[in-house]
Amino acid sequence: MAEPAVRRMPATGTDQSIGDLVSVAARDISQLVRYELDLAKIELKDDVKRVAIGGALLAVGGFVACLVLMVLCFAFAYGLNALGIWLWASFLIVAGTCVLLTLLAMLIGIRLVRKMTGMTKTRNSVAEGISLLHRKKGAPSSRAQARAD
Repeated sequence: MAEPAVRRMPATGTDQSIGDLVSVAARDISQLVRYELDLAKIELKDDVKRVAIGGALLAVGGFVACLVLMVLCFAFAYGLNALGIWLWASFLIVAGTCVLLTLLAMLIGIRLVRKMTGMTKTRNSVAEGISLLHRKKGAPSSRAQARAD
């Protein structure tokens, strides 16, 4: 079960000292920082994994495509030549086809890399934590301001 957001010290009949309050606040802040770092590690691990898989697939796809394209390019060019197209024109047509296939493969690879999340959850959580720290003691909260409006 999750721990409560605000810890209450047992009432002993006397008020807590400032040192006790500072100690509790320091402990809570260090725990918050640890949680933020854990969240950042999890998000970063997912992004690194996605980039690694995308990069590996691009490399394997590129290597296999080079091997297959070499054989197919010669077959395609000589097939066009057999249809009556000049040999030099056949090879230019084949080169243009290879360029189009290369562009298609690059677009697919870029699409995979762009799916990274950029640690949005961590940024939002850190921004929320910082806003809580900057809030002054006497200042009304954003909810209280929204109710007043």
